[in-house]
Amino acid sequence: MKIKIIALGKIKEKFLKDGIDEFLKRLTPYTTIEIIELSPIEIKDENLTDKILEQEGEKILSYIKKNSFVITLEIQGKQLSSEEFSKKINEIINLGYNELVFVIGSSCGLSPIVSQKANLKLSMSKMTFLHQFARLLLVEQIYRAFKIMKGESYHK
Repeated sequence: MKIKIIALGKIKEKFLKDGIDEFLKRLTPYTTIEIIELSPIEIKDENLTDKILEQEGEKILSYIKKNSFVITLEIQGKQLSSEEFSKKINEIINLGYNELVFVIGSSCGLSPIVSQKANLKLSMSKMTFLHQFARLLLVEQIYRAFKIMKGESYHK
């Protein structure tokens, strides 16, 4: 199964890029993973936020195949333990999906049209993190999920 992460914004901090690259490298024996970075639209007028989120949403949806399993990262999403997350990914694989897509919206949120497309809405924590940390946390948890699935040491 191929995994795709669609994220708005580029990672600028070297330490985050290095961490993400390390987990992407570690994931190569388990799965193919691709990160698609889309440019967020700058919001100059707060009254236009909904319209801009809709435009970003249309861009995001253009990268999602109809037969993909879609997980959006959302504040109000379901929280899973690492073991539950691993089990969920394993279920998705066993259901025969060819592609698992994770969507990370902009710091302004995620378009309702993308949220409605989600098979699962996932919250990483009740805590607030810098927006760009989400990508690093996600790839680490995907790696951990595969280690758990394979019964390999890492998860303790």
